[in-house]
Amino acid sequence: MQAALKHNRRVILDDVGIFADGVAVKQIGKLPFEVAKECVDEVITVSTDEICAAIKDIFDDTRAIAEPAGAVGVAGLKKYVEKYKIENENLLTVVSGANVNFDRLRYISERTEIGEKREAVLAVTLPEKPGSYKKFIKALHKRNITEFNYRYAHGYDAQVFVGVQISQGGEGREQIVAELQEQGYRVIDMTDNETAKLHIRHMVGGRSEGVGSERVYRFEFPERPGALMKFLNSLGTKWNISMFHYRNHGAAYSRVLMGVQVDESERETFQHMLNEIGFRYWEETDNAAYQVFLRGK
Repeated sequence: MQAALKHNRRVILDDVGIFADGVAVKQIGKLPFEVAKECVDEVITVSTDEICAAIKDIFDDTRAIAEPAGAVGVAGLKKYVEKYKIENENLLTVVSGANVNFDRLRYISERTEIGEKREAVLAVTLPEKPGSYKKFIKALHKRNITEFNYRYAHGYDAQVFVGVQISQGGEGREQIVAELQEQGYRVIDMTDNETAKLHIRHMVGGRSEGVGSERVYRFEFPERPGALMKFLNSLGTKWNISMFHYRNHGAAYSRVLMGVQVDESERETFQHMLNEIGFRYWEETDNAAYQVFLRGK
């Protein structure tokens, strides 16, 4: 429709995305085009992430789950308000279609925070030494961490994939990057990087050279602001963390998978420390998934 109105003819697109399949057409219909020319003042296009955010907005307000095509209007309305800085007005859009594929909900929930511009996705380089995680999280000034992925690579620098919650509308994203850079961290903003969001965030890991005496543990603790910082503070800085995966899914409990280098002579001391902390945990060093995909070479 946007292309047709721009060129004043029914343009045929080369391809269309099928996420919002109810509006996934290559060419506007003849009659709708004639109506649109007379009645439509402006067309606003929206991204998949913005549609996902609109689906969540509709659910939060009505407890109804709209299909992607049905939420396009809300996504466009939000963009219209942002574009024209509209305040104190009553605006109307149509929500149609509840034919959502249940399997698609996982994808929608994953992309919602980015669609709402409430999550920054960053690649950060940390020094590979005990205490680096704690120092880095303190540098974020109590901002809520939504994701933290890391796997030991070598003895110099650590590359971490981290998601950080920001205010709605994306405000503060540049500030976070600037603050970290001022403290000496190398940072790459990957919030708009589709490869990072779709694939890399789930692939951080692998078998690492030089990881000796690695033990793997799975933890569970109540999810609340500052929970991850409290968890890391409890662990201290004596042992080197060689692998770390954390993702805040909005559940009541946070779940962490952590690899830590513990010499056999210190294993009993480490185990005692875990028991003293009081978090629920399970040792997963012999887990087949770890042995096959993540165990150090």
